[in-house]
Amino acid sequence: MTRAIMLQGTGSDVGKSVLVAGLCRLASNRGLKVAPFKPQNMSNNAAVSDDGGEIGRAQWLQAIAARVPSSVHMNPVLLKPQSEVGSQIIVQGKVAGQARGRDYQALKPKLMDAVLESFSIVEQGADLVIVEGAGSPAEINLRAGDIANMGFATRAGVPVVLVGDIDRGGVIASLVGTHAILPPEDRAMIAGYIINKFRGDVSLFDDGLTAIGAFTGWPCFGVVTWLKAAGRLPAEDSVVLERRLAGRGRALKIAVPVLPRIANFDDLDPLAQEPEVDLVFVRPGERLPADAGLIILPGSKSTIADLRDFRMQGWDQDLARHRRRGGQVIGICGGYQMLGQRVTDPLGIEGSEREIAGLGLLDIETEMAPEKTVRNSSAHSTVHDVALSGYEIHLGKTTGADCARAPVLIDGRPDGAMSADGRVFGTYLHGLFSSDAFRRALLADFGISGGVEDYRASVDAALDDVASELETMLSPDFLSRLLDGAA
Repeated sequence: MTRAIMLQGTGSDVGKSVLVAGLCRLASNRGLKVAPFKPQNMSNNAAVSDDGGEIGRAQWLQAIAARVPSSVHMNPVLLKPQSEVGSQIIVQGKVAGQARGRDYQALKPKLMDAVLESFSIVEQGADLVIVEGAGSPAEINLRAGDIANMGFATRAGVPVVLVGDIDRGGVIASLVGTHAILPPEDRAMIAGYIINKFRGDVSLFDDGLTAIGAFTGWPCFGVVTWLKAAGRLPAEDSVVLERRLAGRGRALKIAVPVLPRIANFDDLDPLAQEPEVDLVFVRPGERLPADAGLIILPGSKSTIADLRDFRMQGWDQDLARHRRRGGQVIGICGGYQMLGQRVTDPLGIEGSEREIAGLGLLDIETEMAPEKTVRNSSAHSTVHDVALSGYEIHLGKTTGADCARAPVLIDGRPDGAMSADGRVFGTYLHGLFSSDAFRRALLADFGISGGVEDYRASVDAALDDVASELETMLSPDFLSRLLDGAA
């Protein structure tokens, strides 16, 4: 019989995704057939699964950790926040519609059947399924019809481990408060808890553990310190962008404007790992740095709305000055669409605004259309004559004179556009910086050499390191029950 356990958090961004990935790799290293599962995810960082649909990037990474093909059933409900139209709803890998927050609450009970069906499929052939919750089970105002936390756990009969983030403060109150606020049937699902992101001497928290036990009766399954290897893994949540520091005085500064609906920003993670690259995420209210050699416009879940916000920040003027100085510009997906002359949305797919002028750095125009491209792709850089691999997730069709200079061939067909001087280009291909040969060639254009020989191998090594760290920090009894099936 397949075993399962669910990690829920006392709040968002407590580190559940990394813990699930680490436990998946630890179980795989022990020879178990393990699979990740997340009933509902809200993220604009999406991946194309091995069976051809959209899932959260975190579940895609967790499948890599588990050494199994990724599947749409590992994340059956994915919400992708857009503009005023609410969120796009992906069910079992395919677009099922869109809804605003209140409307989605009414829709959730209808999605439970799909969630349970997908969980049953993921269980097949697995020894262990490690489930990740979303947000907090203490949001009792959302409990009716819940599919993300206790609603799923109680229906599927999956025991819960509660994760508390001590770094943000108030971890005792958050755990004890969760115990106090949960109804008895939900509270009974919790087998114990983990303290995450601890700094310093763990023994200094012994009295805290005693207090939590006295209030809740829950056992502690471990105090996890800051995982050194976690910083080498792709990030799921844009919250992490607020914590990335810049100004390290490295050879090449690459600036990335943080758009309100930024999507698939883990495209940039391979560049962040490069020792000679200073990757600067520019927040609203800041200027695009004048000393940047390269500006990258990332993906966006709502191109028109983000382009309007881009102008409100004055970044269009910064970008024009960067271009006049001879700086290079790359646009990916929505960022590529912004670089053209115009973006139109005649059917109102992204919102009420039907047309907006582009940034004018490429001679192209984009028209939004309801058909969505979702696929993994093999590709080739025509600029550097090296192989690429990645994926496409986008709406819209882009045409124009600069498309005749396609910087990328995707499965043999031209993709993207490039300026006549080659200093501005855009593409719909996500993941191009993960291709080591392309990344090295791009950096060589700026006179520096790439220091990361094999980015994908470095991610795999980081997963092993996270697993090794967790093995020393989690209680042997918990790991025995989880991995060996001990009673």
